[in-house]
Amino acid sequence: MDSLRCIPMQVRYKLDTCGIKLKLAEWHKFSQAQRTSLVNMPCTTATEVQHYHHFLQNLVWECTGDRATELAVKTNPAWEDVLNIPASVQAKLQEVGAEIALEDWANLSHLERFVLIKLSRSNHENSNFVPALQEFNLL
Repeated sequence: MDSLRCIPMQVRYKLDTCGIKLKLAEWHKFSQAQRTSLVNMPCTTATEVQHYHHFLQNLVWECTGDRATELAVKTNPAWEDVLNIPASVQAKLQEVGAEIALEDWANLSHLERFVLIKLSRSNHENSNFVPALQEFNLL
C-alpha cells in the first residue's frame, strides 16, 4: 500500500461497496494525492458510499475523459456473512496448511474478510494470502 502503485484492498473494498469497477490504467492516471484521498475517504454509510461513488466517477472523468464502469452492488456479500467461511477461503486455507475457526472468521472486520475472499479466488495472484493471515493474527 505504501507506493499506491497498485489499487490497495481498502480501495477495492470501497469499489465493491459503491459499485464501480476501476481499471489499473485509470488508477495510474490519478495523482498520488488523489490515490491517497481514495484510500482515506470514508465509504461506510449510505451517504458516504454515494459521495465516494460520485467523487470517483468525477475523478475518472477528469483524468481519462471516460466514465468508470458501473457494477451492481451485491446485497449480502460474502464478507458480511460471519456464519460461513466461503469455500474459496476454505480451499486456500487447506492449500497453505492453515485453519480458521468460525469464531475467528466472525471476529474479522468486513475489510479483512473481503481481503481473504479476494485473495483466495483462483483468478487472483495468491502470494499475499499467507501474509494477510499473518497480518490478521490468524497464523
